[in-house]
Amino acid sequence: MSTSSAPRINPSILTADFANLERELGRIATADFVHVDVMDNHFVPNLTFGKTMVERLNEVSPIPLDVHLMISDADHWAPGYAEVGAASVTFHAEASTDPVTLARRLRQRGARAGIALKPGTDVEPYLELLPEFDQILIMTVEPGFGGQSFMTDMMPKLRRAADAVAASGLDVWLQVDGGISLDTIGTAAEAGANTFVAGSAVYNAGEPEAQIAALRAAAASSAHKH
Repeated sequence: MSTSSAPRINPSILTADFANLERELGRIATADFVHVDVMDNHFVPNLTFGKTMVERLNEVSPIPLDVHLMISDADHWAPGYAEVGAASVTFHAEASTDPVTLARRLRQRGARAGIALKPGTDVEPYLELLPEFDQILIMTVEPGFGGQSFMTDMMPKLRRAADAVAASGLDVWLQVDGGISLDTIGTAAEAGANTFVAGSAVYNAGEPEAQIAALRAAAASSAHKH
């Protein structure tokens, strides 16, 4: 693992009850962040919500917002999400023409800057830019829809990123998103992830807070093995 910090669990509200989001946020108050998937029906074939919704969620959430932008033209749109209070803004490498400049703009606006990579995107070019980012998100499904199966073939990419972060000495968080459950979180933690997005595994559980604790414990027990 790249840092000695405890595993972070960031439940995704993609599988929450959209008609009762304030209540749904309260159900995950013991998590580290709430993961908010912003989709534009262009970069990915799904549509969720935009900046106005994120601003309102930030006003009522008991925990900070971890915004994942699955949108085109991230260079133009991403800074606005930092401006409305998102604690962390992650944009896709595939949707940015100048990721370093964008990351710097996000930091200037007070947000952590994250970069996300689709399964088919090579991590190597971004490992040279580690000081510019606070988080690297390795997608463990194709982005766009919740409930997909975890892609174990992404673990070598994750391990490569974890090794580079460890060698750099930087506190860059390594996030995984897609198919994370009690069955898969240990595999991702062993490969070096320390920040985990879980949607269905949390919100479809009877007691989300107990599930968050169980996921955190499972990740912690598998960390540091690689």
